[in-house]
Amino acid sequence: AFTIRKAPMTGGTHGRLDNAKELLGQLVSFDTTSRNSNLPIIDFIEDYLASHGVEATRIPDETGEKSSLFATIGPADVPGIGLSGHTDVVPVEGQDWDSDPFQMIEKDDKLFGRGTCDMKGFLACVLAKVPDYVGQTLETPIHIVFSYDEEVGCTGVRPMIAEMGDTITKPKMVIVGEPTTMTVVDAHKGPVRWSVDVTGRPAHSSLAPLGVNSISAAAALIGELRLIEEELKTAPYDERFVPPYTTLQVTEIKGGAASNIVPEHTWFGWEIRGMPGVDPEQIEARLRAKADELLGPMREVAPEADITITRTNHVPAFAADRDGETLALSLKLAGQNETYAVSYATEASLFEMAGAPSVVCGPGDIAQAHTANEWIRVEELDKCLAFLDRVGEWAAP
Repeated sequence: AFTIRKAPMTGGTHGRLDNAKELLGQLVSFDTTSRNSNLPIIDFIEDYLASHGVEATRIPDETGEKSSLFATIGPADVPGIGLSGHTDVVPVEGQDWDSDPFQMIEKDDKLFGRGTCDMKGFLACVLAKVPDYVGQTLETPIHIVFSYDEEVGCTGVRPMIAEMGDTITKPKMVIVGEPTTMTVVDAHKGPVRWSVDVTGRPAHSSLAPLGVNSISAAAALIGELRLIEEELKTAPYDERFVPPYTTLQVTEIKGGAASNIVPEHTWFGWEIRGMPGVDPEQIEARLRAKADELLGPMREVAPEADITITRTNHVPAFAADRDGETLALSLKLAGQNETYAVSYATEASLFEMAGAPSVVCGPGDIAQAHTANEWIRVEELDKCLAFLDRVGEWAAP
């Protein structure tokens, strides 16, 4: 049986911590904002792994400009434990940084730079542990699972997951290293986004009855969403989340051409952050029913009138198996007995749905993610390295 050592989680060696910090600085130096290619950082990681005798597999996107990376340390073609993170970061434009966001600096035991917290700190710790893992005799392999475009809808990990069990090994469990201050997260909400296009008929505003006002129709749809929003505040309700219910909001809207023209086209975008157990299909069906109700009168005036509702992205809500091996092991590795829930989304739900049970546990505080002067405490890297030590002890008993 695997036994947790009594050493504190902050007991990493100074040299190893320096190695993780150096690697983090190198990772931060790559501008992997989602609009850019991530191939330079993938080249760097692949070369680093190769220098330690670890072969990696790329899973590129359709353009060939981006790629995920999958590598195994230990027995080949055996399901092991996946250490998962994304290589992309959010933009820095419009933020007031005190230093170059792509040049990591250390000050007051904090490491500043874009991605230090979300989530290159975890990637750096995993890479810093590679020489140790290579030197161990692993019974259970350790898989390195690095993706792209998490920040724009968890799109980059999906092609890699599709290859698991085929061209690459499907892990038997996955630890997603998003910033949780090294606490174990077993649930998160699921964002779902829709685009709504309303087409009416233009007319001079003095002859408004000859036209169909697309803004008015859009407003009626938004009114229906407002009713749904209030209903979602009552159930499901779970105080582990902040806020403790599913949220719904209209996030963007555009419409109209001039003040004296009945507006022909209106577009708006809306999203939910769904609690586990919330079915987005039911919410969408209710809005579609409202759209059908509106279209009848609209088409009496303008047969070409239309309302198109398109789901643009869906990251499922996440709820780990409370009785599963992955959650129990993660709590042991972290030296904890309590789990947490978060309102932001991760790739964990996609791994879970693909049959690779997951948890979320990584260094850094999500409050620092996406901000100007993003930072991570050095002690968080130290705690993560100690956690990863225990992963190795478990994998090589």
